[in-house]
Amino acid sequence: MELGLIFALFGAVIVVVVSGIGSAIGVGLSGQAAAGVMSEDPEKFGRMIPLVGIPGTQGFYGFLIGFLVLNKLALLGATPKIPRLSQGLEIFAICSVVSLVELISAIWQGKVAVSSIYIVAKKPQEAGKAIVLPIFVEIYAILGLAAGFLLLMAVKI
Repeated sequence: MELGLIFALFGAVIVVVVSGIGSAIGVGLSGQAAAGVMSEDPEKFGRMIPLVGIPGTQGFYGFLIGFLVLNKLALLGATPKIPRLSQGLEIFAICSVVSLVELISAIWQGKVAVSSIYIVAKKPQEAGKAIVLPIFVEIYAILGLAAGFLLLMAVKI
């Protein structure tokens, strides 16, 4: 197997796995807080769902970047494109940076969602305002996705 292809594929694996880990941590944090609130008041379940789920988006973004790498390499088609070593390293670097952005933003978004869950626990009528806070973190996750997409498009194979 060509070294460029190995680096590119390893980048795809890293971005999917690391982003997924970040989302799992973020959803885990917010899920624990929501479970505590719902143990006291099960009627708040519907208001907790978006706050628990929002840190999971980074896992999807990492999956999307991984899919774009496979598509760029034409591994989903009949004749794959084999990148040179420099191209494989470029793809690996892009995936590594995107995975860090998604990992960190998912964890912090989970922490912000926990705070928002505590707002809803005390003042259920403020659920709309509470969801806005973790969305601010989401903006940076989306920027990481967009940067990864644009940088991948710039790699010519």
